[in-house]
Amino acid sequence: MGTPLGDFIRAKRDSIQPETLGLPDHGRRRSPGLRRSDLAVRAGISVEYLTRLEQGRDRNPSPAVVHALADALSLDPAERGHLHYLVKITGGACAGRTRPAPPPRDVRPAVRETLRLLEPGVAAVTNRLGDILAHTSGYAAVLGTTGLLDGPAPNLTRYVFTDPRSRTLFPDWDEVADEQAFDLWLGPSAENSEWLSTELAPVAGPEFTRRLGNHRVPRRGPLRLQHPTGPELRLLRETLDLTADAQQLLVLLPADEDTAAHLDRLTQSAPARLRAIS
Repeated sequence: MGTPLGDFIRAKRDSIQPETLGLPDHGRRRSPGLRRSDLAVRAGISVEYLTRLEQGRDRNPSPAVVHALADALSLDPAERGHLHYLVKITGGACAGRTRPAPPPRDVRPAVRETLRLLEPGVAAVTNRLGDILAHTSGYAAVLGTTGLLDGPAPNLTRYVFTDPRSRTLFPDWDEVADEQAFDLWLGPSAENSEWLSTELAPVAGPEFTRRLGNHRVPRRGPLRLQHPTGPELRLLRETLDLTADAQQLLVLLPADEDTAAHLDRLTQSAPARLRAIS
């Protein structure tokens, strides 16, 4: 049985063309990307040990090996951070598996008050699993007609992968889908990420499971929304991590004057009423 760490190393190896690293092309290969032997040489480890890592038979590489693999794969800073995170959660993967409780959904009073001060701005409190836990009236004014906030427990990840309206709302749907799948790895724990993926995978289908296994670290540029009222909105995302709560405060800001003007029209008539979702 593989591990998230092994899956990530293999996915990155498969995505690298040898010529980009100055390596010779040895002709036809059984799989795309960098040969396992080439990566092992670049990292200074044996092919046998790399095979054990990729197959999940070794779950605790030393820091020196982790750094060597990061250098050999030419990982950028965000990818290096993800690699170290996967080492951490994979090292504890042998522990007894029990079905965990869902992540906490309560929003602290101080966080709710911070959100209230942002009215009528477009802001929400979420967790890494995509649950929308509280939001401003401005957030509802912009996204309430898209179907995202329908139901008693709105979840952005579920919306992206199961609601057809999401493909119209997000012109860059592929990038947004990559972001949502990746963020599951940054959830409160590996077990909670697995818990949600078990619930979501049967209805989300292969688009979700493939992206979850790719471990593609998203670039997160401006967010484009094709709003139901007509114009395309371009939004900058500012995120404040609430580490102790395993939550984050997300604020959406206009990236251009046209977006700013349309946000003003959408939010100025919205009643300043914070919604906390339990």
